[in-house]
Parts: sequence; structure tokens; C-alpha cells
Amino acid sequence: MPILFFIFIIMPIAEMAVLIQVGSKIGVFNTIGFVLLTAVAGAWLLRQQGLATLLKANQRLNSGELPAKEVAEGLILAVGGVLLLTPGFITDAIGFLCLVPFTRHWLAAQALKRMVVSGRSEGFYFRAGGGRDPFGEAPFGEQRPFDRDGNGDIIEGEYRDETETRHDRLDKK
Repeated sequence: MPILFFIFIIMPIAEMAVLIQVGSKIGVFNTIGFVLLTAVAGAWLLRQQGLATLLKANQRLNSGELPAKEVAEGLILAVGGVLLLTPGFITDAIGFLCLVPFTRHWLAAQALKRMVVSGRSEGFYFRAGGGRDPFGEAPFGEQRPFDRDGNGDIIEGEYRDETETRHDRLDKK
């Protein structure tokens, strides 16, 4: 909750105060021009850095690796782009920090350290219908969660297609 208070109450007040101070020093039109210039420069930098990150992620995918770092950097780039398009000098400064490769790499590394990746596999399960709707609930509103402890109607199995292909039928003739 404190973060939302900061984002929606404190940040706009701080941005307005900074815009008023800068506008009183350099003039209204210069301030507006500077805000527009930072938005255009930010959009250009976002496009350049975003394409580079996308290419790195594509290379990692092609080599069979998970592009976790690139995905985190992509999210940071998106946040930076939104901040740069938001009028104001404070958001522009934070947005540019998100777009600079050095700080973006550091932020992505910090974000990846905090993420928890679960390596547990549940396998493949087939749930028999038994008069239930596709969401696993019994008719007439009886609430029953998915049964994962093996005491329910979960059937574990394998599937093999044994139908003849057109090619196999032609070979038999």
C-alpha cells in the first residue's frame, strides 16, 4: 500500500513542484520543449535498446537457453519507456536510468536474484469427466478443489497414436 501512495500521490506532487521550479527558471516554453525532447530521445533510445535486447533473447532461445535475463531487461525497458513518456523530470531521470545498459543490467540482476523459480514437475494428468464441468466442479454447485494427493479421479497415463497414416495404407495395397 505505501508504494501505491508514493506512486499516485507523492510522485505527481513532486513532479509538479519540479516542473514549476524549472519553468520559473528557464521559462514555460523551454520547459515544455525540454519535456518533449526527453520524451522523443527516450522513445528513440527505447527502440534502440529494445531491439538489441530482443535480438539477444532470440539468440539465447535459438541456442536452447532460457532468456531470463533478457526478459527481465525487457520489462525494465518497458517501465523505463513508460516513465519517459510520462511528463516530468523525475520520471524522465528514472526512465533514462532504466534505459542505460549499465543500470539496466544491474537492475535485471537484482530482480533475478529475488525471483523464485520452481523446478517441480507435476507430470501429465487426465481428469475423468464423471459428471463434472471442465473446471473440476461437481454439478449443482458442490465445490471441490483439484485433487493432487492421488485419492481422487486422476488417471495418469501415456498416449500413442495407432491409427494408420495414408502412407501406411498405400504401402499395404
